[in-house]
Amino acid sequence: MTSNEPRHTIPAPVGALLSRLPAYPGSLLLVTALNRVLARQLPRDVCQVLEGKRIRIEVRDAQVNFDFIWRGQRFRAAAPQTETDLTLSARAHDFVRLAQRLDDPDTLFFNRRLSMQGDTELGLVVKNALDALELPVLNRETLKPSAVLNRLKGAWSSRKPAFHDKHG
Repeated sequence: MTSNEPRHTIPAPVGALLSRLPAYPGSLLLVTALNRVLARQLPRDVCQVLEGKRIRIEVRDAQVNFDFIWRGQRFRAAAPQTETDLTLSARAHDFVRLAQRLDDPDTLFFNRRLSMQGDTELGLVVKNALDALELPVLNRETLKPSAVLNRLKGAWSSRKPAFHDKHG
């Protein structure tokens, strides 16, 4: 392993298993997160550049792709596409490090751990916009199953019933 390679990689058999999962639900989850964290912060000029652009996040070691498009004021999940305007590709570990702000895209790109294919100008617009935004740092503790379940329980218990009992 060279110093440019990430230390953590999803094992090939796990990647092979993940590659068999349907792609759309994963894209839907990703755009939900992107819309929650990014959409409202994107400057108008960036939104105009993104309009109608087909983007793919390719997680190489997991053998999964997340396809989406910017329409109106938000990202929307897309069915797997044969062609994209921009594809960002890296290993899962590197995407997590980006989200945690432990690595920056330039370092990963120059170390050949992050690649960009397609519209280079679009890629630079996306990169520069992300660099300029105040983004929350991904905290791995919030992703633990127990933390996720506790948040879901809290959200569920705070909801009002969707229907009322006629007798009560």
